[in-house]
Amino acid sequence: MLARTAPGRFLVWMLVLATAFYAFPQFSTYIWAAIGLSAAAAVLIGIRLHRPSRRLPWWLLAGVLVSFTAGDSTYNVLVDHLHRDNPFPSLADVPYLAVYPMLAAALLIFIRARSGSGNRAALLDALLPTLGLGLLSWVFLIAPYIRDADLSVLEKLISVAYPLGDVLALAMLLRLFIVPGRRPRAVIILGVGVTGLLVTDVLYGLRQLAGTWATGGPTDAGWVFFYTAIGVCALHPSMTQLTVDRQSDLQPQVGGRRILLMSVAALIAPVLLVIEDVSDRLHDGTVIAVACATMFLLVIGRVVDLLRAQREAGARERALREAGSTLVAAASERDAADALSRAVADLVPQGEPHHLYFVGETFTGDTAPGHLAELVRVADLPAGVAAELAGFECALHAVVLGAGKDPAGPAIGKHAYLAASPECLHTLRPSFDALMAQGALAVGRMDLTDQISRRSSEDYFRTLVQSASDVILIVDDEQRIRYFSPSAEHVFGAAPPVGTPLTGLFAGTEHAELQDLLTRAGQGRGRHDGVDLTAVRADGRLLQVECGCRDLRDDPTVNGLVLTLRDVTERRKLENDLTHQAFHDGLTGLANRVLFQNRLEHAAMRAENDGSVIGVLFIDLDDFKEVNDTLGHAVGDQLLIAAGQHITRTLGPMYTVARTGGDEFAVLVEQADTPSEVDDVAARIVAALSVPIEVGDGTGGSHMVSATVSVGVATSAEAAGAGELQRQADLAMYVAKGDGKNAWRRYRNALHSGVVERLELRAALHDAVAAGQFVVRYQPMVELAGAELVGAEALVRWQHPVRGLLSPDQFIDLAEENGAIVAIGNLVLREALRTFAGWRTTPAGQSLRYVSVNVSARQFRTPGFVDQVRDALAESGARPEWLVLEITESLVLRDADKVWADLRELRSWGVRIAIDDFGTGYSSLSYLRQMPVDILKIDKSFIDDTMHSEEQLALVEAIVSLARTLKLAVVAEGIEYQQQHDLLHRLGCPYGQGYLFGKPLEPADLFDLLADTVVV
Repeated sequence: MLARTAPGRFLVWMLVLATAFYAFPQFSTYIWAAIGLSAAAAVLIGIRLHRPSRRLPWWLLAGVLVSFTAGDSTYNVLVDHLHRDNPFPSLADVPYLAVYPMLAAALLIFIRARSGSGNRAALLDALLPTLGLGLLSWVFLIAPYIRDADLSVLEKLISVAYPLGDVLALAMLLRLFIVPGRRPRAVIILGVGVTGLLVTDVLYGLRQLAGTWATGGPTDAGWVFFYTAIGVCALHPSMTQLTVDRQSDLQPQVGGRRILLMSVAALIAPVLLVIEDVSDRLHDGTVIAVACATMFLLVIGRVVDLLRAQREAGARERALREAGSTLVAAASERDAADALSRAVADLVPQGEPHHLYFVGETFTGDTAPGHLAELVRVADLPAGVAAELAGFECALHAVVLGAGKDPAGPAIGKHAYLAASPECLHTLRPSFDALMAQGALAVGRMDLTDQISRRSSEDYFRTLVQSASDVILIVDDEQRIRYFSPSAEHVFGAAPPVGTPLTGLFAGTEHAELQDLLTRAGQGRGRHDGVDLTAVRADGRLLQVECGCRDLRDDPTVNGLVLTLRDVTERRKLENDLTHQAFHDGLTGLANRVLFQNRLEHAAMRAENDGSVIGVLFIDLDDFKEVNDTLGHAVGDQLLIAAGQHITRTLGPMYTVARTGGDEFAVLVEQADTPSEVDDVAARIVAALSVPIEVGDGTGGSHMVSATVSVGVATSAEAAGAGELQRQADLAMYVAKGDGKNAWRRYRNALHSGVVERLELRAALHDAVAAGQFVVRYQPMVELAGAELVGAEALVRWQHPVRGLLSPDQFIDLAEENGAIVAIGNLVLREALRTFAGWRTTPAGQSLRYVSVNVSARQFRTPGFVDQVRDALAESGARPEWLVLEITESLVLRDADKVWADLRELRSWGVRIAIDDFGTGYSSLSYLRQMPVDILKIDKSFIDDTMHSEEQLALVEAIVSLARTLKLAVVAEGIEYQQQHDLLHRLGCPYGQGYLFGKPLEPADLFDLLADTVVV
């Protein structure tokens, strides 16, 4: 009762004394002494009443009050009894000045008790306002004394000591208040009292400087307030909390009020500087500048601390997130413990000594302890735990891992102890709380899962068996069915009656294997899972089932052999289909490259062992691209299918026929006696495919398509190994194709050099264009009626630096393959137009009507070709009607809309279009009515046979007549004899070219021929 009412009684007593002090000034000396000693007595009474854990700071506060009272009493005696007017310095200054170090020491002990040491952040937060207020003290209290020339050195030192003591007390007070956490009421009372002392001291100092100080004034009330506050603080029950060890986190929380306080403190220095500058009394510039710099460094240091704290908080948050993810995936308490250990290692700052220890315990009572961490002393822990954590003063303790209560007995769980330095533990406590909560939840989840699993396992397995699609059978020692799962009716079409022999479910051919499976399972040996057997449904259909068997005759709940049957009919069918697709071509159904390679390797190994000959044939359809371009890919696919069928029928089932890609096939010949047998196979294939094949186009129409092939042959007599066989066959096939197609060639060593030469030419094509190695020759084109020279066809030649002048048949195909034909064609177009434009400027060249330039399909389809023609005409100065572009039939029959649009644009300028080698393609003559062309050029093959074949002559006559009807010009190519000239003239063919009129000539030679007006 006394402890609760003591603060109020003391407060009333101090009010009485204060009133008496001002009411009876003649007794002020005695009343003042009573005020101070009453406060000191109140502190001593508070110590006795509340018994704080540390008494020294309270003894120091009592000493502060006694010393202050002694100073006041001495001063009053000097003034009132010895009649000294404001004595300074005097004996009273000794107890006065002793107040400040005792007060600072008491506050420091409170700080150490509440927050520990080494808290740099709190120290910086306290120093900044202390420095600002200290600067005010310097400017208004300390500096005037220092500059006062009338004071002695002793007087200056004592005068300066008072404000310095106030600054020291202020620093301690601010540091005490910056300790984070909840502040006891005693702290607030103490802070208010000390603040009253500091404010009163400042007022006293200002009045001393102004010379207006006198005892008994209102300033004395401030000291009375200080005495009263200290006494009330000591008598209040919360005074014990000022010395309880480390009750809060060590990191201060930066709030709005603290930021405002530090901001105001930081502005004190610049405000003072402005005031002194405005008043033209800049006495303290250096001190203010040093204070500004110091404050700036303090702020920077605080920012650095905040950034470091933010990084550490972010690292702790990441560690908690990662631990949460790991704990979610934990499958056992051991996994959870490992995850917690790793997380704690991540939470503790690097290099900080620590130790995490888990220990199991049994809890008694209604509930087990919670997981929230508490700070404990290692010395107070059980002996085993204390020994494990030896070397540490404190530890965080939480309960994790199975902390739930078992209804059947006491709670069983694990304690977690994290030992480290006290400062580190206070920092980690929130994170450790969260981590232990996650661990408890994870293990609780595992415990709950285990309980549910145990309680529902019987129901689960019963439901599983009833709902399983697999058939579960239990058979007795006589192999009769004693139990079957409901799925048996679905799989077998009808449930087998109980007591039916097991063999009745399987085909007779499987009984021996079934018996072997049951025997092996009963004896516990061999494989008794995944055995494929053929079962019989009730409707007689066969099933493919996968069968497994377990011997559970010793299990009293089963007492029999348990068979599991799974219907795998569709799966096996799918597996077979996938296997077939993996080794067979999807279009033709023939073997694919993988299967061919596999069989070739096995055949090569057998040939090495028995000395037989094997052969490999590579087959490529001739001009297959033309079929795709002219008739479409649907017809091309049908041609591939038909070709594969022809090859298979020709050779029979003893040979491996494969489609290896695109329009390429391969044949494997095994067990041949001599290489000539392989040659016979190649000859049979070429002969079988030399006749055109009729194929459909998918829309009801049909086409007769050439299916000739080029075949390359290689045998093991010349090759070592499967890889070399394939390379040699590939080379031989390219030789057959280069020799005119529709033929077969066997690999010879000499072929290799020819292929290498071809590859070298192909590789040199692009460089040849850049080096200007291509030249243009011009073949005359004449009017057959009068042999008058009317135009010329531009023909390209390759002036090879080593091989000399190469004709187009030696490099044009290669240029088409690697794309160099585009650059070559553009070069010929520009050179021909430039040369022809030069001829037209001469009198002899006026008779020439046009120059004809060949354009490949690849060049024409190159984006921007029409623009290239326009640019070439503009550069050369040639008129569009002087140019004839020769294209193939296949070009106008593929991508017709785009190609025909470009042709119409060229013709709209005046450029004329000619179809070269007309009659050799796949197109119908009816297309001529729609094609945007002007000239037909009859292929040389038709002209050669006109002298000997009535059919060929009739065909040429029909072409000329059709062209005349469609108003198309006709040019006959390859005229070499006068008889051909006369015959074509009689048929009405207007124009011709060939060796009869002139070979391809250099530009100068053709111009000379033109100038002489002589037709050769």
